[in-house]
Amino acid sequence: MNRSRTSVGQALARLGVRAADYAWAADRQARHLLCRATVPSALPTGPGGAAPVVLLPGIYETWEFLGPVASALARVGHPVHAVPALRHNARPVPESADVVAAHLERADLSGVVLVAHSKGGLIGKRVMLSPTGARVLGMVAVATPFSGSSWARYMLSRALRSFDPRDPVLLALAGELLVDDRITAVYPRFDPHIPETGRLPGARNVELPLAGHFRPLGQRLLVETVVREVARLEAGRSVG
Repeated sequence: MNRSRTSVGQALARLGVRAADYAWAADRQARHLLCRATVPSALPTGPGGAAPVVLLPGIYETWEFLGPVASALARVGHPVHAVPALRHNARPVPESADVVAAHLERADLSGVVLVAHSKGGLIGKRVMLSPTGARVLGMVAVATPFSGSSWARYMLSRALRSFDPRDPVLLALAGELLVDDRITAVYPRFDPHIPETGRLPGARNVELPLAGHFRPLGQRLLVETVVREVARLEAGRSVG
């Protein structure tokens, strides 16, 4: 009986996490549709001179999902950039990576730190592996399905099914290890969308005592962790 009650309690708790997670995501989408939030590169910055940051949101997301992180980075002096041509980021990973690489070239950005969420981390790794990757110092990837998600095979959308661990593009990307040591993978202890977690072997892995896939992006612990990891990657450039 006690075990049954415990199982029911855990199931209800996880349903609560999912509900809060989707509510936070819905708020971000509403901000994009109704408020037209300030473009991140126009946010007021601190003393300046810090490495430029490029935001890479997840699938069906706009840069507003990374808004709390963008604001914190801008306050400490990082020029923060979005990639408008990504739109809602529904293209396949290779195509999206080409869009980001073209943006870096066109804007002549170098010494860049990529800050990504979910699918954005896969795009960022592909960019780092491309010739344009010479412009990138490293990446902080939040809740990225580097090993895929076992839930993906049940999705109706072809774009979401591409996160199946057996997907050829995902497997090929996982086999490329050259840039993994310049990636920090940050992920919550419980992610309802990625049972496998966002861990990346060979990278710097930071698990946080948080729950959710979207909502952690607005939580102080995660925001502070991303700001710290961006600074660490930038300091690595100075040491080198």
